[in-house]
Amino acid sequence: MNNPMEDEPFYNDDDDAVGEDEYTRSEDSDSESESESEIEGIQQISDPNDLGDNTPEGTEIEIEGDFDRLIANIRVSDGASGSNMMTRDWDFNIEENEAEFRDELRAASGIGRKRRKTGRQSGPVLSQQVKALVGEGNQAYVDADIPSAIRIMQEVIRIEPRAASAWAVLAQCYSDLNEPKKELQLRIMAAHLRHDAEEWERLARSSKDMGYNQQALYCYRKLYSLDPNNVDALWDRASLAKEMGDLRTARHSYLAILKRFPHDLTVLSELRPLLIELSDLQTCATLFQFAFEHYSSVFPIPFSASDPTSISSPFAQMEVLCLTDLYNTLGQYEHAIHAIKRGCRWLQGRAAEKFWDVCEDDREFDLTEGTEASAGEAGLGAGTHREREGDVRPGLYPLDVNARHRLAIARIKMGDIEEGKMHANIVLSQDLLDYSPLFVEISDAYFDREMYAEASPLYELLGEDAATSNFGILLNAAACRRMLGNMREAVDLYKTVIDADPTHNEAKMKLAELYEIMDEPRKALDLVYQVIDSRGRNKNQREQGDTSQAGGVAHTSLFEETPRSKGRTPSRKMQKLTPAQLRELEEQKEKDVLRGYKRVEELWPKMLDKTHTEPDRSREEAEREWIFEAEKLVEMFRETRMLFLSTRNNPFRGMLPRKPAVKRDDQADEDRMASRLELMEQVNNARKSKDKEDKPTKVDIFRGVSFDNWLKLFMQYSFQLTKRGQYEVADEVLRHISFSNAYQSLGTQDTIRYALIACAISTGRYLVVVEQCRKLITTHQFNNEPIRILLASLASGLRPTDSFIVSTLQKHMLRELKINDTAVKNPETLRWVPTNRRYAVTGPKAGGDGEDPPDDDDEALQDEGSATSGEKPNVPCMPTKHNPITVTVYGQMCASAKSYQSAIFYLLHAYDYSPEDPLICLSLAIASIGRAMQRQSDNRHHLITQGMAFLSRYRALRKSSPKGIDEIEFNFGRAFQQLGLYSHAAQHYERVFELAEGKPSDDPGLAREAAYNLGQIYVMTGAIPLAQAIYRKWLSF
Repeated sequence: MNNPMEDEPFYNDDDDAVGEDEYTRSEDSDSESESESEIEGIQQISDPNDLGDNTPEGTEIEIEGDFDRLIANIRVSDGASGSNMMTRDWDFNIEENEAEFRDELRAASGIGRKRRKTGRQSGPVLSQQVKALVGEGNQAYVDADIPSAIRIMQEVIRIEPRAASAWAVLAQCYSDLNEPKKELQLRIMAAHLRHDAEEWERLARSSKDMGYNQQALYCYRKLYSLDPNNVDALWDRASLAKEMGDLRTARHSYLAILKRFPHDLTVLSELRPLLIELSDLQTCATLFQFAFEHYSSVFPIPFSASDPTSISSPFAQMEVLCLTDLYNTLGQYEHAIHAIKRGCRWLQGRAAEKFWDVCEDDREFDLTEGTEASAGEAGLGAGTHREREGDVRPGLYPLDVNARHRLAIARIKMGDIEEGKMHANIVLSQDLLDYSPLFVEISDAYFDREMYAEASPLYELLGEDAATSNFGILLNAAACRRMLGNMREAVDLYKTVIDADPTHNEAKMKLAELYEIMDEPRKALDLVYQVIDSRGRNKNQREQGDTSQAGGVAHTSLFEETPRSKGRTPSRKMQKLTPAQLRELEEQKEKDVLRGYKRVEELWPKMLDKTHTEPDRSREEAEREWIFEAEKLVEMFRETRMLFLSTRNNPFRGMLPRKPAVKRDDQADEDRMASRLELMEQVNNARKSKDKEDKPTKVDIFRGVSFDNWLKLFMQYSFQLTKRGQYEVADEVLRHISFSNAYQSLGTQDTIRYALIACAISTGRYLVVVEQCRKLITTHQFNNEPIRILLASLASGLRPTDSFIVSTLQKHMLRELKINDTAVKNPETLRWVPTNRRYAVTGPKAGGDGEDPPDDDDEALQDEGSATSGEKPNVPCMPTKHNPITVTVYGQMCASAKSYQSAIFYLLHAYDYSPEDPLICLSLAIASIGRAMQRQSDNRHHLITQGMAFLSRYRALRKSSPKGIDEIEFNFGRAFQQLGLYSHAAQHYERVFELAEGKPSDDPGLAREAAYNLGQIYVMTGAIPLAQAIYRKWLSF
């Protein structure tokens, strides 16, 4: 049977998570990029009725494709032939269609792209045999011969499954036989061929009433595909999925509603607990941040003029607190502080007072002078005021205790301890029973910051009252006592927990650790044995429970209605493959890769076609096919987890699994501790040995293609994407493969960075050029070639110059300059750091000269494990004389930033290192004349004389080069032009013209630049005809 949906839809990079398992699809296949694309979709939609490219014809074809897949599955399970294909209960997994539905939701909002379908196909043309059978079946039904009608219509379906009338008559037959479940199955199959939204809605309700929830979700999906304006269908689907515990399906449905009704708080209130349960806090925070920005702009004054206490905005204090909690949980404490301060300011009608954001502290919400919060027990409420410095006086505005609590948490966790303690003391002055959750969170914040002296009295206060005490508080209190050195008090607290709950294994293990520290191994060993026995009993009970719950319940739904298990129970799709099956699957994938790579190599010459022997249309077709084949190979490589391990130092060892490493778990820790304690009891001087594993062997080939050829393919693919205007995708691909274990060698990392630089130059992303060149300079210390690459990449132009003088690059070059200087003057102060493979200044002199800390993580140096070059044979040698290039480049940066005085200082150092370099002399001349033209110059004539002296020195060094004569004349003309000596400048520019006339026409040298400058001189002096003559001769094409 021909299946028009066999071709998979084309997804963009946001559709599937990178790094998905090769052989199993986990429940977490939705990546964070998908969440980001959905959020962007919410922001981009301006017209809720704009559904993008979701045409009715394409939707109907997709639904009929689902029908074909269902029929194919029926034939696989029941046999391709035979008339009994309708006699079994059908059972399909709805997860196979879920990814496609999420793609439809994104496409409905204009996100993503899908391959266009071919023209709409009408219903099948029935053969005379099928028409005759349909007529016989109808007549049998009219004659009330139900068994014959069923038999005939089943035969019709076997011959032509798309005969809609046969499904309808068959469903009616089962309705007359009072078998509603089979009737529902058949009506769902028939609905695939009719494309009636109301029919799908009835089927969804019927499925839900019968308890077939997965089937109901499927029907709601088809309903939304046919009627994208039916938001009720999405809401019903989300509510049903939420009841079933299918949080991801509910999440996607609610996000689709939110795209039609942006910032709706009812939807956000339903979506928030789902995103929290799914640990997608970043998406939740982004949605609430968008909602806050929306409502703060719609309601500049959120309360009515008659009643300032009544908030008219739907987005009120509770939502602001929720947004702050999300930021605090994500660790984005600065965002949390900004959200609470800006939100409370807006709720108080002071949104225009943005000047408070300049203050780094929270003086805006200080308590009124003379108003002290009532001190709690043990002085917990003390210290509720701080002395403020600066011109801005405290605002003394009120702040709700819940909002102040969030502010305290953010300040404490971000390290602003004093400010956080002030807010915490104000909160702690409240009644304990009324605000016990706030007390607990402040205590936990102190505990997380290892401020045990502040956390200990709070935990003690909470533990004294039965209404606020629990095991977690007591365990944290005991940990505080232990960290403060009060071992006996910590032991008493752990004993209290164990007495209250004898099965609390965590408390027993903590107490055993304390006993071990206190040199009481017998008590510790008894506790460890208790924990081991307890875990063994719990494991047996779980296995018995799993055995008793095994077995399925028969049903007649089209889909699997058994809820998806989050445990280790293997499902039909998640079962592990045997080694033989894995080997067979890998061999098939290798054949596919070799076939695709061969096709890519065949298309590459046709796509380039340097001889222009192929017509343009043929080249375009070859390019499209090459991009398509290369994309499949690239995405397949990027989705292979074995190539992107968390430990980059481990090389790729092939796709077939090896002996798994032993994982460390609680039981192993307990066994190790028990063994250790027994040894302490019996043999105090026992020896411990560790087995050393052999180094893994490295594999240089992946699925029949060498890694060098893979890298070549990645670069070609990225270059083609950049040419087609998809630089972001090319940059993402190259950055992603740089994390692969296959490309961690120094040479391949450099190659990838060269490709990133090339793509960035092509699109004018010069900040990316600077970023990658900095990494090259960092990697190749004391090497001038990366600096030359930087200079060549930022050759000329306004935007390259702006990137050349960016502050981060200047600081980086200054650090390199200082390390080079230290290597020559004080080499004994430098140590080799193996972690970063660089020399670094160590000891008391490190950072002592006011050196700024490095900006990048890869430049953060550690002093541990350092070694001198004499101790490591592979360590590069340090320089023995000064390097003029580094100093010259830094001086040129200062000159480009118009810091001429600093430029002169560094360039004079470079001149001392290499006085015969004409470029250094020219740079000194430019810096000297530039400084002379500034108002701050105190000796203008001396600087001009110095500049002309260096310029003359430059001419003497450069004139020996045959190509340097016109360059000399141009630079002299440019210097005189800047000084205002236009007659002298004109003479030198005219000399450039004379030299250019003696050269070939295709190489005018610097004549065009000279013509432009001389034309400006003529225009400024009123010689317009002379300027026009120069423009016509040298600047006209």
